[in-house]
Amino acid sequence: MNRHIASFTLLLALAACQSRQPAALPAPEPAPAPEQEAVAAKPGQNLQQTIAAEGFSSKGTIEAIYEVPVYSRINEQIVQFDIELGQRIRKGQVVARLSQDVLRDRIARGQAELERAEFQYQAILMGQGYKRNELEQAPEEIRRQARVNSGYNTAQAALQQLEHELTYCTVTAPITGAVSRVESTLYSAAVPGVALFYIVDTEHLKVCFDVLENELPRFQAGTPIQVISIAYPNEVHKATVSAISPVVEKNGMVHLEATLTPHPHLMPGMTAIVSR
Repeated sequence: MNRHIASFTLLLALAACQSRQPAALPAPEPAPAPEQEAVAAKPGQNLQQTIAAEGFSSKGTIEAIYEVPVYSRINEQIVQFDIELGQRIRKGQVVARLSQDVLRDRIARGQAELERAEFQYQAILMGQGYKRNELEQAPEEIRRQARVNSGYNTAQAALQQLEHELTYCTVTAPITGAVSRVESTLYSAAVPGVALFYIVDTEHLKVCFDVLENELPRFQAGTPIQVISIAYPNEVHKATVSAISPVVEKNGMVHLEATLTPHPHLMPGMTAIVSR
């Protein structure tokens, strides 16, 4: 009897201990996956424009705004010509000299012709009764007729023209820049209308580039852009759009030009990357 009571008491004690143990925690539920943010068009843009990258880049070419040919006004031999490709030249600098021999001979003959005409002029006035030392006292109309009939006016104008042409033997640079092309050599003949050489204005450069038709709204006259030359990739230069072609080419491209801020490292013909 006592053995059964003890066993029952032990079972009650074990049941009480199990009732004091904490209940097992439920397994954590997996966190919901974050929702992806929807792409919405910005005000004033369609979805395609919004998704498109904000940046723009295009390959272009740096060109000179002005390339000026240097001509001779007379046909004479070049006797001084020290021009080299790439040489820096200042406006008004003497760049070539032409032979003066032929012109000086013509000037001497012109002076002799003027003297003959002047003698004839005096002879006409004296034939009308005026003394040699009183020719200037003749009426202006009589003296004018005497100059015309003697050929004095013609001889005087021809001599002045020859003396003026003598200044053409000294050729000066019309602008400041650098020699881009040389077409003549020392002792060759200078021919009017045929360039001796060309000067490129390095102080006024532009960058020419093309954009796709759908990129054209990014640009207008005055739009600032950045230019990086292939030769100096660490230098960023500023430019401003100055011209936009009114024609879309067959390949869907539009030609643009932008004026560059001058820099010693920028030269016509350079390849450059244009960006905004």
